[in-house]
Amino acid sequence: MLQMSLQEPVPDQQLPEWARPKSPKDVASQRKLDLVDALKKTGFVLGTALLIFASARNSITWHFENFWGASKNFWQDLWSDVYFLFGKNDFLLNVVGSLVVPNFVFWSFGGILSYMAVTGRPAFLMKYRIQDEKPIEWSKLTKAIKVCLFNQFVVGFLLTIVGHPIVKWRGCSFTAEELPTFQWVLLEISVFILVEEIGFYYSHRLAHHPRLYKHIHKIHHEWTAPISIIAIYAHPIEHLVSNLFPIVLGPLIMGSHIATTWLWFTLAIMSTNISHCGFHLPFLPSPEAHDFHHLKFTNNFGVLGVLDRLHGTDDMFRKSKCYDRHIMLLGLTPLKQSIPDNEKKGEYKKND
Repeated sequence: MLQMSLQEPVPDQQLPEWARPKSPKDVASQRKLDLVDALKKTGFVLGTALLIFASARNSITWHFENFWGASKNFWQDLWSDVYFLFGKNDFLLNVVGSLVVPNFVFWSFGGILSYMAVTGRPAFLMKYRIQDEKPIEWSKLTKAIKVCLFNQFVVGFLLTIVGHPIVKWRGCSFTAEELPTFQWVLLEISVFILVEEIGFYYSHRLAHHPRLYKHIHKIHHEWTAPISIIAIYAHPIEHLVSNLFPIVLGPLIMGSHIATTWLWFTLAIMSTNISHCGFHLPFLPSPEAHDFHHLKFTNNFGVLGVLDRLHGTDDMFRKSKCYDRHIMLLGLTPLKQSIPDNEKKGEYKKND
């Protein structure tokens, strides 16, 4: 006869801290801390982004007005030219313009970053790569380009066609008479950022559900070390629900002028290009969080990281050295050099 011996349970006090059962009070306290952290992160990210945007806008305006000898109504005059270029036609502005402007930004800005990753040139920038350099198969790259073009000019075009009557119904403006004030644009962009965070986080996290992942989202994660154009390398359903809706919804809610919408599309496109580029370059926003998502799959579902902090879906990321490097690089020394993986978390190497 076999005798089975049952091991006595280990007292809670002898278990490591992470394995000890938590009381309802501790859980509630942790949720409160996560909420406070999320609100702080929201304020910091939004404040920093708007401050940089306002400074850049004022600087660009000043240089343009001096270079061209323009009046103090530079942006108003520029939009009047654009409005007449499209024949004062709201349909052309909303459908054609909303395709041409963001897609031009995508392939110009994202194309440069992707070229760097594919060719390894210029060589002096390769030290800023986040993951180890891996050769990219030409067949894989051409497939990605075809999918991106389909998503842009088929899925995106159909959305703008279907959405045009809704945009008109909402009362979004197209005219050249008067652009919204810069202060109102800042407020709108703040709303857009928050709406995108909510829409993208929950749709993206849903796409990772086992029943959906293998059919829809898996295509995007074929690239564990992404390059810039992979931002919209996705199943058409995912591109519509996760990539387009969260970006389009904000301007629709606010009834924004089409010029503000184009500005927002441009900022959102550049942001997602950077987050997928695979390089942590000086003076650009950090792509470490989303790059970590492509590497590990189970963390960092949002854009800002606000809802990840609230729901605890950044716990693995926060314990990694990638989190220490998740800052804007304000010097020329690569963060992988100043914060290497072989040092303990929180220790920093002094630059030479």
